Order: sequence, then structure tokens, then C-alpha cells
Amino acid sequence: MPSLPRVISIVMGGGRGSRLYPLTKDRCKPAVPLAGNYRLVDIPISNCLNSGFNQIFVLTQFNTASLHKHIQQTYKFDGFGRGFVDILAAEQTGDKESWYQGTADAVRQNLHHYDLKDDDIVLILSGDQLYRLDFEELARQHVESAADVTIAAKALPSDQVSALGVMRVNPELRIVEFAEKPKDPAVIASFVLNGPARSRLSDKSGRDYCLASMGIYMFTGRVMREALADAGQTDFGKEVIPALLGSRRMMAYVFDGYWEDIGTVGSFWECNLSLTDPVPPFDFFDGQNPVYTHARFLPPAKLNGARVSRVLMADGAIVDDAELSRCVIGVRSVVRAGSRLENVVMMGADFFERPHDLARNHSLGLPDFGIGPGCFIRNAIVDKNARIGANCRLAPTGLPEKWENESLYVRDGVIVVKKGAVVAPNTVVGE
Repeated sequence: MPSLPRVISIVMGGGRGSRLYPLTKDRCKPAVPLAGNYRLVDIPISNCLNSGFNQIFVLTQFNTASLHKHIQQTYKFDGFGRGFVDILAAEQTGDKESWYQGTADAVRQNLHHYDLKDDDIVLILSGDQLYRLDFEELARQHVESAADVTIAAKALPSDQVSALGVMRVNPELRIVEFAEKPKDPAVIASFVLNGPARSRLSDKSGRDYCLASMGIYMFTGRVMREALADAGQTDFGKEVIPALLGSRRMMAYVFDGYWEDIGTVGSFWECNLSLTDPVPPFDFFDGQNPVYTHARFLPPAKLNGARVSRVLMADGAIVDDAELSRCVIGVRSVVRAGSRLENVVMMGADFFERPHDLARNHSLGLPDFGIGPGCFIRNAIVDKNARIGANCRLAPTGLPEKWENESLYVRDGVIVVKKGAVVAPNTVVGE
């Protein structure tokens, strides 16, 4: 099998993540914890490494400290493999004073860092999606089809594509029409798959499907440089891709596996809880394609009389005589006796509290990290380093969307305990 050209992977990590607020109040989207042990950015980086692509740039801009620390602690390579994960933070120079204006602008502003050759391949990735994809297979299709641009695409029900780019392809998978985030039902209907393309889907019902962009783009180096020459085009999906359509050979790579765009609090919560299913839609236990993350060297999780059902529990967690149902319990989480958790994503803590820390907390009237005794929490996300006192009852039931106070938020029907929040004992929120 012939070798591929050099592949440069670029992970977009600079978005504000406003729809994931308050999880993105103090961190960018790719740094949000996932599945107890991981961060969202671990997914695209691990897909690259498992595909044999180890020259990776991560572009960052907003609330970057947590993400930078994680990447620096996690992705270290020996000096002989020529691999790296480099962080390229937005910067002001003598030639420009503006921050990244969009995905394409972010890549453009860093072109001088890539040492890009005409025959290189550039892989553009989002930092907030959950999927497993062999990028080597994508790259081989890109080369064999003589594509200038290849877009990874997934068939989705037509009522789920209004927030994505949709495309029409010919029998050889060349893209002949593209629309970014169409809202008009008539436009969406015009992109519904039919004929041989529809018959290839596993769903044989009469449901309408469209071919949607996954936000994963592959460019030939020369085409990438030429496409970014127009500084007025700041976003790949809205401007660069439509501008290239018709003038460049643009192909679709059809992906038929699990893919979730984690764009909202609700989708983040549901995505995490789905991992507790007996057969989860995404397999973190795949030893052939591991998801890499920071090695914390923590002790195993400890259960002291706990009763659990469908629970994913990370290293260093301690659960006393409590009852947990459909929960994700993050690193160094503590759940104390008599508490009951239902449909809860708990992110844990950044460190274990020592005896002198506990003594100081008690002198200040602060609860300890984690969830105190006798609490009932349902349909919730508990962010890192939160302190929930004894006998609290927290649920979103009966609360309006966008309700909030200094420590708690309701978003997408989920109650969120913000990072570092202190919830006083006996607090009752929701029905």
C-alpha cells in the first residue's frame, strides 16, 4: 500500500461555547470534562494518534488555561518519532491586532506555523465531538479520488440537520450542492437522500435523511493555501466551502458510525449518560483504539456500601452508603452516606482535600468537596470542585428554562451546579 503524503491535523479549540454555558464559564469547550476521566479535546487528538497522524496543532483563544494545562500534561512524545501536539493560541502581532474571526480565519492566521507544502494534506477537526473515525481511511479516499477537498459526512434525519451543513452528492460522491445550516423546510427537503444513496443506509424505514457535514474537512496543501487567500472568508462552513464548490473537486467521505456534536448542555448531559447503557453507543473500552488522556496515577474508585445501577465511575472516586442510578462520577468525586443521585453527571475535583483543608473548611462554615450526606439530586450536572452541603434537594422540575442563582443554573431541562459552587446545607431547589 503506497504511503500517504504528510498529514497535518488542526483541532479547532477556540470557540466560546456559549451554548454550553455555564460549563464554559471558566474553560473553553474542548476542555470540558467527559465520561469521568477525559476532556472533549481527547477525542479528536486520540482519533489522530490512532490513525497514525501525530503532527497536531490545537488552535485556542477563549478561557484557555485549563485546556493548555491538560494538553501539556498529557501529550508528550519522544524525540525520535517527530510527533507533537502544539498549542497555537490567538496572538496579536505587528501585522494584525484582531482575534480569530472564525474557523478559517484561525487556520489562516497560523499558516506560517505549519510549514505547509503543496502536496501535504491538512485535516481540520472540531474540538467538541464524540466519535471514532479512522482518518487514514479518509486520507486514502482523498488521495485516490484526486480530491482537492474532502468533507466527512453522516446521514442524519432531515429534522436534525438545521444546525449543520448539508450536501448533495453524485454517484461518485462528488459534492454538487452545499447549504450551511438551512432553516427553510423546503431547502432541507431538497437535500433529502433518495435513490441508490438512500438505499445504502441501514435504516430501511421511510424516514427522510440528509447527508450532513461533520465539520471534518481535509484539504490538499496547495488548495488550502489558495482557499485562505481571501481574508474576507472567515468560516469554513459558511464561506470557504461554498466558495470552492464547482471550482474544485470536492468529495464526501460517508461515515456510518456513532457521531455526536456536543453543542448544548442538554446534548452534553445526554451524551454522558448514554455511556452508562449496557451497550453504550460509544465504546471507551476499545483497546485497539484507546482514548488517551492525562495519566493522574490515582487510586481506584472506592465504594463503601453503595448501591449502584448503570454507573460509570472514574479513578479516585469515593462513594459511601449512597444510591446511584444512571450516573457518571468523575475523578476524585465524593458522595456521602444517605444521598441519592438519579441521572447525574458529576465531574469531580482537581485535588483531594487533606485533613488540614477539611479543618479550615469547617472553621469557615464550608461544606467539603462533593455531595454531602442525605442529599437527593436528579437530572443534574455537578461541575468540578463544587461543595454541596448536607440534606440538599436539587432538581430542575418546576423551574423555568434559564433560571439561575449564584450557584445553580437550569439549561435544557438540566440543573447545573457551577464549577466551584457552594450550596448551603438544606437547600431545596425544584420540586
